[in-house]
Amino acid sequence: MSKVGYAGGALLWCCLVSAAVGETYVPGQKVDKDFRSFAQPFLVNHCADCHGEIAPEGNLTLENLGPVDEVNADVWTSVWAQVALQEMPPKDADQPEVIERLQFADWIVAELTRVLKDKGGFQANRDPNKGNFLDHDLLFGPLPEGIKLQPTSSPARIWRVTPQEHITRVNELINTEPEYDPNKPGLRTHGDVVPTNHGGELKLYFGTDRITRWQGGTVAYATAVKSVPAVLSSARNHGLENYPDFYSVNSAEATQILGMADDVLRYMAYGPLSIAEPFQISDNPQSVISQWKGDIRGLPTSLVYSTKVVRPLTPVKDLLEAKEIDDQKLGAAVDYLFESLTFRPPTKQESEAYLAIAKQSVDKLGKEDGAVLGLSAIFLDRDALFRPELAAEGQADQYGRVMLQDWELGLAVNHALRYVKPDEELRSAILEGRMRTREDVRREVERMLSDDSIRKPRVLQFFRDYFDYDLGGYICKDTRALADSGAANGQGHYRAMFDATASTDRLIELILQEDQDVLKQLLTTDKIVATPTDKTYYGKRRSQKEVSASVAAQRKKDEAELAAWMEEHPGEKPPKKKQQQNVNHKVEQAEISGPKIFARVSRRSFGSGSMNPDRILAAAPEGERLGILTQPSWLVSHSDAMDNHAIRRGRWVRERLLGGGIPDVPITVDAMLPDEPNHTLRERMRVTRENYCWTCHEKMDPLGLPFEMFNHAGLFRETELEQPVDTSGAIIDSGDPELDGQVANAIEMIEKLAESERVEQVFVRHAFRFWMGRNETLNDAPVLQEAHRAYKESGGSMKALLTSLLTSDAFLYRTRTEPVTTAAN
Repeated sequence: MSKVGYAGGALLWCCLVSAAVGETYVPGQKVDKDFRSFAQPFLVNHCADCHGEIAPEGNLTLENLGPVDEVNADVWTSVWAQVALQEMPPKDADQPEVIERLQFADWIVAELTRVLKDKGGFQANRDPNKGNFLDHDLLFGPLPEGIKLQPTSSPARIWRVTPQEHITRVNELINTEPEYDPNKPGLRTHGDVVPTNHGGELKLYFGTDRITRWQGGTVAYATAVKSVPAVLSSARNHGLENYPDFYSVNSAEATQILGMADDVLRYMAYGPLSIAEPFQISDNPQSVISQWKGDIRGLPTSLVYSTKVVRPLTPVKDLLEAKEIDDQKLGAAVDYLFESLTFRPPTKQESEAYLAIAKQSVDKLGKEDGAVLGLSAIFLDRDALFRPELAAEGQADQYGRVMLQDWELGLAVNHALRYVKPDEELRSAILEGRMRTREDVRREVERMLSDDSIRKPRVLQFFRDYFDYDLGGYICKDTRALADSGAANGQGHYRAMFDATASTDRLIELILQEDQDVLKQLLTTDKIVATPTDKTYYGKRRSQKEVSASVAAQRKKDEAELAAWMEEHPGEKPPKKKQQQNVNHKVEQAEISGPKIFARVSRRSFGSGSMNPDRILAAAPEGERLGILTQPSWLVSHSDAMDNHAIRRGRWVRERLLGGGIPDVPITVDAMLPDEPNHTLRERMRVTRENYCWTCHEKMDPLGLPFEMFNHAGLFRETELEQPVDTSGAIIDSGDPELDGQVANAIEMIEKLAESERVEQVFVRHAFRFWMGRNETLNDAPVLQEAHRAYKESGGSMKALLTSLLTSDAFLYRTRTEPVTTAAN
């Protein structure tokens, strides 16, 4: 766009500029302006110089850009991102007033929402990865004159349960998990999330706590055991994901849930007899073995179950075992199953409706099949798959807000911390009308946070989503590159990564237990939770010269041992050499020692156990590691098949610690580094320094390259391609002048960031998003400031931060009709 092309707009701008001065801006309210009188003058005054028809910046031309429509929606989306991030106009140009910028961004979002309503809608502003598009300083600093905030709330909505929540709910129906043992707080306990198996799959297993024998190895065992994978989908990649706006239940998932319901209900009634032959249920495995004929490895008949009953015994068992079905038994099964799956008792209307469905099914299909099919419908109840926050009861205040109450409020509090149904105290409070005020919420939140026996997997899930350290086992490594890294070979590496995730989980839990300076401790702790394998992963990758020296030393040692033997046994033939333990000469293993602890991963899925829970609490090698960001779990999660991923690591630091935003990569950009195996990653990243790329990469690359002190398997190194590794980097344009400057390596950078108040505030912003299920708006500024104040005044307590967030207006109040979407939403 040229200023000549918009001469009329420029003239109009001159007439309107004075009218903008002194305007009051209320975040969330509709910007009652149009393209010609508002948007066009903004583009002319602030964007035309750089984005005209000839050689436009970033290949983005705004020449003759008209009102928002379906055709130019992508261009307007790019304009919105650049304006919201304050990248347009550039910093050396005249800047629009704060209110003017906010109004322009709001106007674009409202227009995109309108024109794309029937084309899938406009969601970019709601994306959790776009939360930082709202200026940090406006949230935590003084507001310019003219901005008038309104009391905040969240939109009325229904929130789909996560795959982890759903499979934990169903697991409660068929498996009895151990109660909390204060002497072994790290072991898995009732209320913890169902862990993945060795392959990282989230599955529900039937009867594993009763299997005493099987034929074949662990692969055959895993194939033979009946299991159901997590049905509900989620786009787990990097970052926060559990926002109500982005997940539903499709027809394929509903069909799978019905199939799972059939299996679960029959197991609830008959236990292993629903999946095994009677002869397989025995306390004498030898008697079963005598009936095994041929190779049955991997078949259900290859298992032996003990006679001990360990599953929950419920009204569903009573119903299906009864000779005749009556309304009382059927009603008891309906009510029990409904509350188990929705976490609340059914209303009279709901109970009667499901009872009618079950009776009709029994009449058509007979006792057993009819009862199973009829009860299966409850698995698809809205509240079994979603958690409503519709605020259907209560009077709206002058801002249209209604406070959640009773079951909606109680389940919101329960969901904030737990994956199992409310305990008796919370349930009683709801039923007795004691979940209707802010103080009611504070009472229950503080009670649950102070009780270690109440497991709170949602808190740990926040840190998984925030740090992204749980993806290492899913990064498919090139075989040759992995072997060269010095890490474990093949499946050993992936098992080590799933173990590493569990170890980091446990370390975070230990820091949360202390509950002081939580974020700083997570960033700077010198403690590690480790397995014997971690001697390699926390070790140092040797240079080629050091590898040769290690090989020579081993040979010399072997020769010395042989010479000593020959001297003691003159004239005798040396015994056949025993097969030596494979020595990894590529790695100088770390010295790891400390007290034994447990990690919360024990679950019988393969063999006698899944992922050994035994760990030690040790100190990381001094000068080489510092906090979560230098643990193998995090480093591998932010790598790729062949190498480190400095861009992704830098983006993580920019977004999660500094609160910066990065626009989406334009479709015109070939986001690939050159394939040059004889060049370092830093050298291959020279392409990101081209003018077209550097505007964004300047915010990421200098923050990611300091982690080059580790290789892509997470091992510490001092050389790369036999040259001293370059670990230098810089913090640039952080928003905190005291942070900006050069850093020698990742440890120096982390130490600086850990002392920053801005980093604390950004952490609070991410906690807000996770627990509110939405991006923050400018109206949330008081909530965020109060949460940060609670965190600081408590000495960095996560419990204080959570209590503040969960008693805030953003958590307690809903607006029944969704407000106009703004750029800050």
